[in-house]
Order: sequence, then C-alpha cells, then structure tokens
Amino acid sequence: MKQFEAFPDLMTVPEAAEALRVSASVVEELIKNREITYVAIGETKLVRKSDLTNYVEKQTHLCYDASTKMHLDNSTEADLMPLSEGESDMANRINQAVMINGKKCWVTAKTAQEFADKVANLLTGSVQQKSKHPFSEYAWNWFNTYSLPNIATVTAVTYRRQIEKYLIPTFGELAVEDITSDHVQQMFNKMHVAKATKDKTRTVLNQILEAALEDKLIDANPVKSRKVKVVGDASKATPPYSVEQMEYLIEHLEDVKNNRDRAFLAVMALHPLRLEEGLGLKGADINRIDKEITIRRAVTHPDRNQPEIKDTKNAVSRRTIGLAAIALAHIPETPADEFVFGGKKPLSYTVVRRMCQRIQKDTGFEENITPIRFRTTVLTDMYDVTKDLKAVMDAGGHAQMSTSVKHYIKGRQTIHAATDAVERRYTSKAKEVG
Repeated sequence: MKQFEAFPDLMTVPEAAEALRVSASVVEELIKNREITYVAIGETKLVRKSDLTNYVEKQTHLCYDASTKMHLDNSTEADLMPLSEGESDMANRINQAVMINGKKCWVTAKTAQEFADKVANLLTGSVQQKSKHPFSEYAWNWFNTYSLPNIATVTAVTYRRQIEKYLIPTFGELAVEDITSDHVQQMFNKMHVAKATKDKTRTVLNQILEAALEDKLIDANPVKSRKVKVVGDASKATPPYSVEQMEYLIEHLEDVKNNRDRAFLAVMALHPLRLEEGLGLKGADINRIDKEITIRRAVTHPDRNQPEIKDTKNAVSRRTIGLAAIALAHIPETPADEFVFGGKKPLSYTVVRRMCQRIQKDTGFEENITPIRFRTTVLTDMYDVTKDLKAVMDAGGHAQMSTSVKHYIKGRQTIHAATDAVERRYTSKAKEVG
C-alpha cells in the first residue's frame, strides 16, 4: 500500500500510529487486543509493516461484499518475499525484510520471539562490526598491560618515548583497523633521525600491531609489508681516545684533586666497563689480593637522576676481569656492602657529569671526559696488543663476536698498514733472490 511506502519495515508505536493516521493509544489498543503483533527489542515495541498492511487489508475486506468484489492477495506487496512452502505455511512463518544501517536483511522465523532475537543479533553484530579501536587507547593498553610489567625500566622508558614522540603523533587519530603500510612508510619518511631510532620505533609498533593481529582486529601487520623500507644514517660511532691521550691521562692521575674523582678515572680509563657497571661496583667486588674486579650488578638511571640497582645486562656481562695495578693504588678501602664511588647510595648521572668536568679541568685534558669512550678505547687497544678476540669478548661481556668487532674494536693501524704488509709479503722472496 502506498501509504506505507515511506515507512521502515519495523516501526515504533508512534510511527505505526502515523502510518495508520490514528493516535498511539489506538495502536496500543490494537496490540493489546492482538489485532496486530509486535516484537520487543529491549523496552521498545516494534511493529512490522506487513502486520499493518495485513490489518488494513483485512479491515478493507470486511467492507466489501465477497460476492461482488475480491480483495488482492497481499503477497504482491513489494517488500514480501514469496515462500515456496505454500499459503498455509505462509500464515505461520514470518519472512520479513528489515533495514540494518541502510542494508536490507531478510529475517525468517517461526515465532515473533524468534524474529525479535534474530533482529537483535543483527543489530548487535552491526554495532560490533562498526566499532573500531582507537590506536592511542589500544597502544597504551598494550604498553601498560603486556609490556611495562615484563621489561626492564630502561627499556620501558625507551618504549614510552617511541609511543609518545612518534607513534601517537602519527596514528593517534586513526583506528588500529585503519592503519596501512602507507601510513607506516609515511611515518618513517618523516622521521629525520638515525636509523637506530627508526628501528626502535618499528620494534614498538610491530609489537602493538602483532597484538592487534592476535586479537583479530586486523588481517595482516602492515609493519611487515615488503613495501615498508626503513633507511637512515647510521648512529655516530664512539671513537676511541688516541694512545697519546690515554698516556697523558695516566701521567696526570695525581693532578686530580678529589680522591673519588681520581679513583673513578683510574677504574674507568683502565678497564672495559660500562658506566652502569662501574657505578654498581661495591667493596666486595674488588679483590686486592688476586687483583680482580667482579662485575655483579649495574646501576641505571631510567628517570635520569633516580638510580636503579639491577642485574647485569645479560648473563655474559656478569664476569671477572683483571684489576690494573695503577688503578688499585687509587681505589679507596670500601666496606663490602657499600658502593666504591657512592658509599651507601650509588651516584647519579648529574654527579658523574660533574666529576668528569672536574677531571678535565684538573688534568688540563683537551677533550671531554666520556666514560663510554674509555670502554671503546680499552677494548680497541686490548685487541690491538693481543689479537685475541675471545679475550676481548670476555673482558667486554659480549655474547656475540660481532658486537665486539662492529662496535668496539676500532683498530689503531693507519690506512697504509695493510697495504704495506701485503707489499712486504709479495716482495720478500724477490728481495731474497736479489
């Protein structure tokens, strides 16, 4: 019927009243008297358009004389799907089209309750399908729930920095489901930083999207797309001090006025220690008789000046190395359970920085005093003198040979040394013959 064409397949009581051109109370009365039926979704009563059509046709049919005029069968209604079971089955089965978010869905049911349940499921499924997960919320939930409780504090600081500085600014307005490889590549293209920083960002983003993949929010992880390329300048290598510079510092040890400053310079300049390992040394770690240093712990500063005492970087880092006699002379007698350079409490980065500034001033050294350069310098010269790579790995606490070779052994030879060696090798027999 044309009067119902503008109305949806399921109507509220007010809409049904408008379609019938009666008051809502009349529709309620018709429902009460079971002249029209309804389905309940929550507390809302919904009347099917077909029920209203049938009701009007029924009322119209009663006004006709059956011997002079026959009413059209309502199966010609445009929104009703013909059934193959026959007219008797049609009277008992509900087969109704409903609009869900603009899409027509056919619902077939034997009872009004079954019809209501199926419509409710369609509506619920539609809401779930349309509901997406904002990247910002999902990323922080992953970090606080799965990452933070299970990683070292220093690593957590790095992860948080990547999320805040790069990921949220890039994906904060997107849903996890909408992130594509294009978005990922565009982020890397805009990051004007060293490749190492990009790699850290990729690591965090990859873990977040792998979680989304496991949660079945996405079908594929865009970070792992073959199209995504992460390029950039290599991080600036830490250069060793020259042999002449190291000789100068050792010669001027006595010029350092503060006893603790002098001990710090002697230990760090003559041994391949990480700064956090040096700060973690306690009295019990110094074996004066056998001239050994045992590295058992590290002191990190994830929140800059809030020291955190923790285990060594890895199992290999827990090691014993030789103690240089020159350093031993300057290391103060320290109670077994106190820190060599801090006493009852380890030093902060601020204190270390000031120590390095005083050492530079007292010795008149031409460059900044940088603890990490001492580690690189010692390992470089240890290999240069011994040519024993295994000894260098053990002293540096490296699990992989590649770490020692790539990052610490810089070599002291000039660019002509290798060429000169080859030339001597290839001409030695000629000289003998001549």
